[in-house]
Amino acid sequence: MKTEKFQPKVVAIGGGTGLSTMLRGLKAYTPNITAVVTVADDGGGSGQLRDELKMLPPGDIRNCILALAETEPIMDKLLRYRFDAGSLKGQSFGNLFLAAMNGIYDGDFVAAVKSVSDVLKVTGTVLPVTDSDVELVAYLESGKTVVGESSIGKSVTDFDSSIRKIELRAKNGGDIQLVPDIREKISEADIITIGPGSLYTSILSTLAADDLARELKAAAAPVVYINNIMTQHGETDGYTAFDHAAAITEHTGEGFLDYCIVNSRRLDTPLLKKYAEEESEEVILDEERFLGSGIKLVKRNIAGLIDNRYIRHDPEALAEAIMDIASFECRRGVSVSEEGVVLYKPDRKNKRK
Repeated sequence: MKTEKFQPKVVAIGGGTGLSTMLRGLKAYTPNITAVVTVADDGGGSGQLRDELKMLPPGDIRNCILALAETEPIMDKLLRYRFDAGSLKGQSFGNLFLAAMNGIYDGDFVAAVKSVSDVLKVTGTVLPVTDSDVELVAYLESGKTVVGESSIGKSVTDFDSSIRKIELRAKNGGDIQLVPDIREKISEADIITIGPGSLYTSILSTLAADDLARELKAAAAPVVYINNIMTQHGETDGYTAFDHAAAITEHTGEGFLDYCIVNSRRLDTPLLKKYAEEESEEVILDEERFLGSGIKLVKRNIAGLIDNRYIRHDPEALAEAIMDIASFECRRGVSVSEEGVVLYKPDRKNKRK
C-alpha cells in the first residue's frame, strides 16, 4: 500500500531573526506552515515606514516571507538589499516592496502580505498577528512604564530594572483583533511553536494580542516553546532556560506550554568572548526546575554558528526536534521519556503512515 509523507500542519508564532531561521529549516519537512508574526516593531527601517506611511511594520514579516519563499538567488539578494546612502540609508528593498504593495491595496496590510507571498511563491502562509496599529508597553519591576518596542529592548540597561509584564495596546484605544485566518489555522494545527526570538519584544509581544493566548490554550495541538541559546542584554540578563519558560506562563497562565526545546550542549567557540563583551551569555539549562512544571523538556544540540560571527539556532537540527515532537503527538513511533526527553530519533524515512 502506498504511504504518505508525514507533513504536519505547523503554526509558528513570534518574530525577529529567530522565527525566520526556524522557518528555513522547517519548510524542508512540511509545506503546511503558518507563521504568525509580531507587528510591534517601531525602530529602524520598519519604524521609519510605520511613521511616514502609517502602515504596519514590515521587517519581521519580510524576514518570514523570505525564509519561506522559493526565489531565484538574484531576487533573494534584491529583497535583502539595504541602501547605504541618502534618505533611504539603512532601508531594506524588501520593506519598500511590502510598503508599495500596501499602497496598492489601499492600506490593507494583510492583503499586501498575501499578495507578496504569492509573487514570491511562499511555502505556507505568513500572517501579521493583527492589522491593528499597536504599541508595546512594558511594566518594570521598579514601577516604571516603558512604551515602544525599541525602548523596551534596552530596559534593563537604561532603567536598571527587569521587566515584570508586557502589554500590547491599540493606539486608538480599541480592541486588538486577531487576523481572522489565525483562528482557523490554530484549530487545524498538529503542532504550535513559539519562538525562538527576543522573549519580550518578539514572543510575548505576539502572545499579548487579544485572544491569541486563549486560542492557543484551547487548541488541541501541543504548544512548544523554543528556548533561546543566548541571553539578550537589556531584556533577559541572567535568565536561565526555566526563567524564559516561566515568563511565558506568567503572561499566559499555567498549563500553557506543553514542551520546551532547549540546547543541550555547552558552546565551545571564541565567539563567547565577543558575546560576553556585549553582556550576553549562554542560557543555562536548570533542568531540575522543569520537574513538576508540567512542561516536557526536550534536550537537543540545536546551536549553530552563522559566518563565524553569530550564535544562532541550527535550522535543520531545530526542525528535526519539532518534527519529532509532532511525530510523537501523532503517535508515529518516537519514544519520549516521562520528562519529555526524546530517547529515540527515528530515521526520516521511517516517518510514514
